[in-house]
Amino acid sequence: MDPPTGSSSEDYDYDLLVIGGGSGGLAVAKEAAGLRRKVLLLDLAAPSPRGTKRELGGSSLNTNSVRKFLQQASLLGKAIQDSQKYGWREKEPVSHGWTELVEAAQQQVKTRSVELKKELKRFGVFYLSARAEIVAPHTVEVTDTNGSKRRVTAETLVIATGDSPQYPGIPGDREYCVTSEDLLSLPHPPGRTLVVGGSAEGLESAGFLFGLGLPVTVMQQHDLLQGFDQKTAQKIENHMIVSGVKFLYHCSLTKVPSKTNTGTFPKGGLRATIISKEGQTIQEDFDTVLLAVGRNANTSDIGLECVGVQRSQDTGRILVNERDQTSVDHIYAIGSVQHGRPSATGLSVHAGTLLARRLYRGDSILCDYSNVPTVVLTPLEYAACGLSEEKANVTFGEASIEVYHSHYWPLEWELPGRNKNSCYVKVICHIPDHERVVGLHVMGPNAGDIVQGFAAAMKCGLTKEQLDATVGTHPGSAQVSEWIAPREGGFCNYELSTDV
Repeated sequence: MDPPTGSSSEDYDYDLLVIGGGSGGLAVAKEAAGLRRKVLLLDLAAPSPRGTKRELGGSSLNTNSVRKFLQQASLLGKAIQDSQKYGWREKEPVSHGWTELVEAAQQQVKTRSVELKKELKRFGVFYLSARAEIVAPHTVEVTDTNGSKRRVTAETLVIATGDSPQYPGIPGDREYCVTSEDLLSLPHPPGRTLVVGGSAEGLESAGFLFGLGLPVTVMQQHDLLQGFDQKTAQKIENHMIVSGVKFLYHCSLTKVPSKTNTGTFPKGGLRATIISKEGQTIQEDFDTVLLAVGRNANTSDIGLECVGVQRSQDTGRILVNERDQTSVDHIYAIGSVQHGRPSATGLSVHAGTLLARRLYRGDSILCDYSNVPTVVLTPLEYAACGLSEEKANVTFGEASIEVYHSHYWPLEWELPGRNKNSCYVKVICHIPDHERVVGLHVMGPNAGDIVQGFAAAMKCGLTKEQLDATVGTHPGSAQVSEWIAPREGGFCNYELSTDV
């Protein structure tokens, strides 16, 4: 049970100790300190195998920033091409400068980290860049950057250590391969790149690099965008293929151990050994191999077993109840370390804030983990809220589900004649419940911003009738809500344009 409001014990050094400085950890720490509790936040993430330093803010804040920077760099390249149809003339050929992008993005991440530290101090949160390990129910051993150790106690602990990219455990993966968090630490453009994995992280990275003019191959090992709407995922794949991204199917990477002399850069490229579904061995040279095969929770070395905090045997993520409470009453978990919960920066901030208010203000509001909007920053941006069509059919039965959808053409794409009818919107409704909208999927420019507004309406029980009664803004992509037709509607069955 959550402790009663106002509870504090002089038997402990701190009221609250937060392990992990990601978005959720920062939120719960600041909110608790604002409620006049003594709070310590410990955060010291080890560098990536390639030496990329991890700043305060965790993968949720920092990686998301890098994702957006890379997407914007890619989109600006496309906008330069479109600009000629809008009357702009280039005095000289335009090229992309990788070094300038890397320096600007790295500086912005460092600046944000400094600002976060100042913010913690302003809220009254005690912050240490130190490693934490739970050694007793209320005791944490703190190891600072110099290796010195000391022990502190706290009445309540919150685990918010986040997750990090997974490595497949093949020869050469840690020595030669990179992950998305290493991209903006490379001193040179990645060149010809093999992206291993069809996850959101993998497709985003492939889209970014291809948008910068680099040759990219995606090795899809499992279903594309697992957990997302699969029919929409296929449309994203089609769009990337038509654009020029190469896909390999039913293959696995077995090793990347040897450097060759065929690479673009002085140190040579990488020779990837690939095995096809039929057992055929293929060797192909790349300048960069980027791994996007999933993420592991950072829960293995912080002492959870010492106090009996239960984790999923399959994922290593922490089992929690509806109050974000672990199997140990005074220990909580927030963010991507939770098992079976969606992971998003905004969600972690919201959950952390609500947890602090339940602990120290007497609130009873629980975090609602349903209808959480999410965005995939692929070349054609994809955002979703609620259930996929596959999940809706399993949850309610296919006979109880109606799907409405439409392709559309953003007005700003008409002059350059780009990607006609490749943008897409899908609304999934539960028929017995007045056609309540249980899933919304948008694929197009600024899809994340579009879906954000509809997410609030879905929280309030949006129905198809209410959606039909909503007047869209003109001109603008949000008006697609007026164009949605049932799945069988003939006017929706456009072929994907090959004019990219």
